[in-house]
Amino acid sequence: MPPTVTLDLPDLSATHALAARLAGLLRAGDAVLLEGPLGAGKSEFARAVLRAASGDPALEVPSPTFTLVQSYDLPAGQAHHFDLYRLDGPAGLDELGWDEAREGIVLVEWPERLGAFAPAEALRITLAPLPDEHARRARLSGWDGRLMALLA
Repeated sequence: MPPTVTLDLPDLSATHALAARLAGLLRAGDAVLLEGPLGAGKSEFARAVLRAASGDPALEVPSPTFTLVQSYDLPAGQAHHFDLYRLDGPAGLDELGWDEAREGIVLVEWPERLGAFAPAEALRITLAPLPDEHARRARLSGWDGRLMALLA
């Protein structure tokens, strides 16, 4: 069973710091599955990862809520940010270029819509809002050999 770690992120800077550490570890073929309810901070976290991975803190990272996927050329390779909220299930993944995207880095919001296409080796990050406005709890699991490097 993959290791699981829970972290309390008291503010946006803590969330962005975790995202920056993750960005430094990403490589082609990685999948990061972002879970949690509406308003938990999935898009904010993905945006922070992409900005850190690009080396551009001002990188425009629109939410893919309506386009379903946004792609980025990063120093580590192609990255694809999926928001599957509007999908009923995995049937539409082929039209979104899922197989090709998996050759690069994928960040997926609402990964439960992937069904059987959810990569077993993915890093799963479940975000939950805490009472303070920008605080959240993050539960990380997967990445057997790399999870501890993310926490260092």
